[in-house]
Amino acid sequence: MSDQLYLSYRLHSPTPQIIVRGYEKLLKAFPYSRLTKRASTLHVTAVTVGEPPLFEDSYPAPLVIDNVLEAIREFAAADVSFAFEAWWDLWQFDKDDWQVAPARVTLTAFAPEFEAGLEDDLRIEFGIDALFLPQPERPNYVFMAQSNIRSLLHLVHQLDAMFPSADRMLWTESGENFAVRLQEALSTPESALQ
Repeated sequence: MSDQLYLSYRLHSPTPQIIVRGYEKLLKAFPYSRLTKRASTLHVTAVTVGEPPLFEDSYPAPLVIDNVLEAIREFAAADVSFAFEAWWDLWQFDKDDWQVAPARVTLTAFAPEFEAGLEDDLRIEFGIDALFLPQPERPNYVFMAQSNIRSLLHLVHQLDAMFPSADRMLWTESGENFAVRLQEALSTPESALQ
């Protein structure tokens, strides 16, 4: 069963300024899709998750990240969250074949006084975890799964270097540790990536 996959960072001694700087680093480092023709959207919400957005704007492809950063700086406060819905390129199975295609991703930051219900300061929602797990029922799944996992791990290592003292967790919506789930999937003979 597919589950949503997240990467979270909990920064030490987060202030609104530290969160915004970290979010700017995250947005600048992220490998946005070169293939998408769809717009990306920034949502700024105040106080808590259930509130309507204070600000919402779309940014056409190809993305110019400086335009997004300008809006973030304008709305930076101790009780806001930023959610940037964008795209990155992954192998995906469509109809009868694999192809590299844009996959939706949401990059989020939570200021210290924003009531999110979780303890993370920066979060990436990658969509369904099946994009990163072996799919033995699909032809040529080994190369495709390896490629998507490499993209994910490359990003994680890059972000770990940017946030060396932060606590990091790669997890699924059900609360499972994704690294354990991936290891289990790879340990079955029919799913093993070689």
